[in-house]
Amino acid sequence: MWNNFELTNPEFLWLLVLIPLLAIWYFFVHKKDTATFKISNTKGFVEQSMLAKLKPLLNVLRLLALISLILAMARPRNVEVSKKVKTTSGIDIVMAIDVSSSMLAKDLKPNRLEALKEVATSFVKQRPNDRIGVVVYSGESYTQTPITSDKRIVINTIKQLKWGDIDGGTAIGMGLGSAVNRIKDSKAKSKVIILLSDGVNNSGFVDPKIAAELAKELGIKVYTVGIGTNGMAEFPVEIDFNGRLVYRVLPVEIDEKLLQFIAKKTDGKYFRATDNEKLASIYDEINKLEKTEIEEYKYYNYQERYRLLVLLAGLLIVLEMVLKFTIFKSFI
Repeated sequence: MWNNFELTNPEFLWLLVLIPLLAIWYFFVHKKDTATFKISNTKGFVEQSMLAKLKPLLNVLRLLALISLILAMARPRNVEVSKKVKTTSGIDIVMAIDVSSSMLAKDLKPNRLEALKEVATSFVKQRPNDRIGVVVYSGESYTQTPITSDKRIVINTIKQLKWGDIDGGTAIGMGLGSAVNRIKDSKAKSKVIILLSDGVNNSGFVDPKIAAELAKELGIKVYTVGIGTNGMAEFPVEIDFNGRLVYRVLPVEIDEKLLQFIAKKTDGKYFRATDNEKLASIYDEINKLEKTEIEEYKYYNYQERYRLLVLLAGLLIVLEMVLKFTIFKSFI
């Protein structure tokens, strides 16, 4: 009964301040106005005096009835709310991720690829109403996961990303081209590609600018992310006899002009992630920029509770009247 309880007109509760004043008037002030007389013997009035002591009960009943009416005027009720959510404008997203060996650079902790996997996983979890696919690229590209609404599959794909499965190099054009090809037939109102790279386009047979032109014609928005610190970073350069990576401090080279061109051409936006915190904030910003339109319908079921209070007040008034004109009639 008390779940989702509310008062429709709570301002009527201010009338309760009158109850103590009325109680003082009934039991103290009004009592003094009662006429008295003296007699030599009260033996004949023993029964009547006992009833006289109970007469204040009438005032108590009257006050309780008044309290019930005031509470009824405040109109207490229970509200049951049911919700129905409808997605009116879904978004299809393809994440094109660079998995070249340079993604193992240690300017992000523990390295660029692992930092990206953590942030991308969090991003996917924040898009419950959208479909997401994953394209990976290095010297060539392929679709790791088609566009799907199953976030479990997407998250598992991201967590399993690793370098070495594709020929070396950085084919930004092929990565973008594969993402465009994957999302071009989507029926979603909004189509988005998040293209991440940490280097310069140095392989592949697809011109990144032509791929950007195609994305523009197909109404696909591309957000580009350049990942890597400014200056120098530790890069893997070879594998030693024990199968371990050998790192060397080298200058960070990112083709920011190309990434900026792609973003501007497709009405997207370019970001630069120089550390873990910046990378996380970039995906948070993209999450805010691309909002899925959702309509939420609420249905309210009201159960009025004031009727019981009115009924209680009526019963108390009737009880007072019955006692007043029967048992306490001689004391009126």
